[in-house]
Order: sequence, then structure tokens, then C-alpha cells
Amino acid sequence: MFRRAGTGAGMNLRLNLAPLGFRPADLDHGLLWPLGLLMALGLVMVASSSVAVAERYTGESFHFLYKQLVFMGIGLAAAGLLLSIPLAIWERSSFVLLAAALLVLAVVLFPGIGHEVNGARRWLNLGFVQLQASEPARLALFMYLSAYAVRRASELRSSWTGLAKPLLPLGAAVMLLLLEPDFGASAVLMAVSFMMLFMAGARLRDLAVVGVLALGAFGALMVAAPYRVERLLTFRDPWAHAFDGGFQLTQSLIAIGRGEWFGVGLGNSVQKLLYLPETHTDFIFAIFAEEFGLLGVVGLLVLLGLILRASMRIASAAAEQGQLFGSYLAYAIGFWMVLQALLNIGVNMGVLPTKGLPLPFVSYGGSSMVMSCAAMGLMLRVALETARKEAGR
Repeated sequence: MFRRAGTGAGMNLRLNLAPLGFRPADLDHGLLWPLGLLMALGLVMVASSSVAVAERYTGESFHFLYKQLVFMGIGLAAAGLLLSIPLAIWERSSFVLLAAALLVLAVVLFPGIGHEVNGARRWLNLGFVQLQASEPARLALFMYLSAYAVRRASELRSSWTGLAKPLLPLGAAVMLLLLEPDFGASAVLMAVSFMMLFMAGARLRDLAVVGVLALGAFGALMVAAPYRVERLLTFRDPWAHAFDGGFQLTQSLIAIGRGEWFGVGLGNSVQKLLYLPETHTDFIFAIFAEEFGLLGVVGLLVLLGLILRASMRIASAAAEQGQLFGSYLAYAIGFWMVLQALLNIGVNMGVLPTKGLPLPFVSYGGSSMVMSCAAMGLMLRVALETARKEAGR
């Protein structure tokens, strides 16, 4: 894995990825650079935003930073593993992936297996880490849908049944997510799946009809549960509920407002001093905006835009080389990362009702970090195989 370069005092260690079937030069640097910068920014913000809560609950100011470094290490290892596995293996295993996704979403609902936090049963207790079931299930479902779009391309593009067939297991997955309940993950899964199926050739009118029906169902579910109605009311006017249901949003808005143009400076946030709940997880963007201001927010959006641009470029190049499975998968992963980021930002800014969605590569959390890295490993694999085919290797 590592080899020595040079002799004597100039000797150093250089990474050698040849045993894994690729070299650093083979990787897509247009994706790696913005992704690396975003991950570095995430570490800085986890360290800054979690100082007070870590000191209070653990006595160690950088407790969450150390854990995030471990999660990132596991995530990079997962990315390396998926980068070394040919896409054809995943394409052939699409039904196994679908079964695994539905199984993990079902198993988490059983008491004693699924771990409950704040009334939601979304996590599998693996001992050393709490795995959020929706994260690996989502990636597996995207691989299943990508394989289906290749296998049933003609049917998907010409008939209702071609669209209905993949939507049936997708609907089952959404129902299992809603039973947890995880409304945010359900919305992301449906939205990204629809965008990916559209890129795969599904007719817009068919998707529009199903989309309207899905929005109606989601709307009915939102008003069916009292706690969701309460969230909607506080979302409409959080300042009227500033000391109960709207407390978190008002504190988030105060943090964002304090940032103004250039921020108060790294480490100088006031809202992270136990005023704003979930400062290092779902509401880390508010602390980022407070410390770096509008200029920092624009920089963050630029990084997300570069990642989306690289994803679309990789997907388009794969399609041109006939790598349709990889193309659809790259579209799905790119849409997923950026859409989830925008939803998280929207929640922090009060544009959307509060949902428990992390900011990819920035928010603290093992499940999100590991699966986001794994997804990007798959994206890099798509780029690698496309480049090899284009070069005739």
C-alpha cells in the first residue's frame, strides 16, 4: 500500500493504490477537491460547534471531533472498498440489495433491535456505533433502481407499468420509513428516485401524476399526526412560540442573523453555548453562518455546486460510454447529496419545517459520514470505469 520514494534524508512515504486496482492519478480530481474541502470544513465546524455541549456532557471539549475523525476514517475505508469493486457486481446484485434495504428498514422497527431516540425508532444498535437504517437502505435502493432502469429501459420509457414496477418496492420502503417515523428521509428518497428515473427516460407526465399523488399523501400524513401539525404551526410563526415549539428555529435564526456579511469569527459563536439545540448535528449550518457570515455561506454553496457539477459530468460521461448503470447511480448520488444539503439549510433558515436531516460531510454523525463517503466511493468508481473504457483499457 505504501512504498518508499527517494533515499537518505529525502526519503518519504508515498501512497500506492495499485493493489486496489487504481492509482491516485486515475481518480476524478474535479470531484475530489471540493469534496475534500467540504470534509475539512466539516471537521472544523464539528470542533467549533460542539465545544460547549461536549464539555458539559463529557468533560472533553473535543470529544465529538475525535469521534467524527473515527467515523471519517471508517467512511474513507468504506469508500476505498467500494471504489475497488466493479459496478457490474452491484448491478447483478440489485435484487439482493433491494431485499437488504427492505429488511434493514423493517428490522429497525422491532423493540430490542431498533434503538429509540425522542420517540423515533430509526437506529440499529451495533454496540460501537448507532447505525441509522435509512442511510444504507437509501444507497441500496438507488442501486436497485439504477439496475432496473437499465434492465427495463424500453418499458420504463413507454408505459405506466414500466414506472409502476420500481415504485412498488420504493413505496414499501417509504412506508417503513414513515413507521419509524422518518418523514425527512422519506421525502429525500422519493424526490431523488423521481429525478433519477426521469434522467433514465421515464415519461414526465407519468412522473407528474405519481408525484401529485405522492404530494397529496405526504400532505395528508403531515396533518394526520398532532406533532406534525404543531411543527407546521410553529414553522409558520416561530416567534409566536419562541419558548416552546419554535425555540430551536428562533435560536437558529438568531445565529444566522448574527453572522451578517462576514461572521463573528471561527469559535466566537454565542448560540453554540447551549442556546441552540443540536448545534453540531442538524443545526450545524446555523453556527457556520454565525461564525462565517454570508460570505462563508456562499462559499459552502459553491462547494456543493461543484460537487453537483462533477456528479452530473461523471453521469453524462458514463452515459456516453454506454455505462448506463453507473450513469444513473451517479445522478442519484449527486442529487441525493445536494438535495439533502439544501433541505438541511432550508430547515435551519426557517424556509422548511423542521426535519432531522444532517448536512452531508459537515454534520456530526457516524451513519451519515460513513454512508456519504461510501456513496462518493461509488461515484469515483463510475468515473474510473468510464475513463478506462474511454481509453480502451
